[in-house]
Amino acid sequence: MTGKTPSWHLIPKTGYREIESFLREREPVCVGACSRFISGNTNVWTIKADSTTAAYGGSGGSSIAGLLLHSRNSLYPIFTGSGEIPLPKFLTRFLRRASIHSVQGLCSDTEKLEQGMESRGYKISDRIDYDLMTLDSEPLPGSFKAGPVGLVLRKPAESDTEALFRLHSAYEQEEVIPAGGYFNPDNSLKTLKKILYQEQILIACLDGEIAGKINTNAKSFTRAQIGGVYVRPEFRGLGIAARMSAEFMKQLFADYKGISLYVKKRNAAAKSVYRRLGFTVSGDFRISYY
Repeated sequence: MTGKTPSWHLIPKTGYREIESFLREREPVCVGACSRFISGNTNVWTIKADSTTAAYGGSGGSSIAGLLLHSRNSLYPIFTGSGEIPLPKFLTRFLRRASIHSVQGLCSDTEKLEQGMESRGYKISDRIDYDLMTLDSEPLPGSFKAGPVGLVLRKPAESDTEALFRLHSAYEQEEVIPAGGYFNPDNSLKTLKKILYQEQILIACLDGEIAGKINTNAKSFTRAQIGGVYVRPEFRGLGIAARMSAEFMKQLFADYKGISLYVKKRNAAAKSVYRRLGFTVSGDFRISYY
């Protein structure tokens, strides 16, 4: 024991190579944070491993024991489950000038940051727990046989935008908007346009109608993260989600080595679909809203 409390440091972009090494080691459980880091529009603080935190440092040459990433209005703690890592002393000063709307990460890491933010006056408006699930090979063969006869899977065309917006709006209101939040159509349309421009998306059509959609919502070094999986209520129970997901993920494996996603713990139907595809639970994930 050195007796010296390890401290956090804001890392300049010249020091990002070591941060990348740290993130790559943990990529399956932090695709969203990796994606934000790659985008470059972030602040990153790290704490180095010493005699009190060495057990939690990187195994690939990185001496980083913990990382806190700030992007837009969100914080992404990656403390690697260590109870030894202290909260940043600068947190009080930082929260005075930053507007934080969410904290996202593994439950153990998020809980630690929640406690620190609560002691500094931040109150949680909603907290959603998820199963973090991962897939490291193509979907299981049986999932490609799901779905009704006549199901058409394709990329959306410009003429689909209005119908797709209705679908995306329903998805956000059912799955995304936290308790106490409100649905903003303009923001929803902006998000959809961003997905169409930056992400990969597939729609499922039945009897001439768009019945469902699936898209990526983050891409990291070697993995893609799935989000926006939604099937209209009147088309559920037909196997559309399984078939749509299988075909979409097969395409993703042409460019990525693995796929991650998180699904609400109470959503048994969705978890059943993902297990059918071959996903396994890799951890507990949480988003806390402020």
